[in-house]
Amino acid sequence: MNNYIVSVQKQFRYYKQLAEKAMEQLDDDQLLQTQYSIDSSRYNSSIALIVKHISGNMLSRWTNFYTEDGEKPWRNRDNEFLDDIESRTQMETIWEKGWECLFNIIDQLKEEDLSKTVYIRNIGHEVSEAIHRQMMHYAYHIGQIVLIAKMYRGDQWQSLSIPLGESQQYNQEKFSQEKSKGHFTDSLLKKNPPK
Repeated sequence: MNNYIVSVQKQFRYYKQLAEKAMEQLDDDQLLQTQYSIDSSRYNSSIALIVKHISGNMLSRWTNFYTEDGEKPWRNRDNEFLDDIESRTQMETIWEKGWECLFNIIDQLKEEDLSKTVYIRNIGHEVSEAIHRQMMHYAYHIGQIVLIAKMYRGDQWQSLSIPLGESQQYNQEKFSQEKSKGHFTDSLLKKNPPK
């Protein structure tokens, strides 16, 4: 179970870093504007708005995680989709606030916590189930951030994984090493430590 906890901690940091590496490639206007939505009055898809939603979800889910329902009465989810972020700095502050709330719980996890029951909209989840639910939700939205960033950057995009055309070389390097046990994010997080 300790391996599970460490894996969860690393996986969340990996997804955070993935989004940050994508956002670093964009200028401020690209983070804030909605270029790729069908109808911006209804389907706003700016990166800043996705960040606002992820953070709002994190603050609701992870505040008083063990003692209160994950959908807090003070959360205004619809407000998370109002396009009112005015700067990169404001967006980054919102982003960090959500992650800080999450890591306050995740970094203190103990094996005995995993079987506790927490509630999200009155539905009971074992802590391990709630963790997976949230991790997949954030991965879904971080995928959107990466896709939007790639669309803006086009040919200037710097790959966040194995660059196109380098898969064979990457695999040769990996298979030339001795088998070992570890988490797939170890080398990535070591090379680029999270903020």
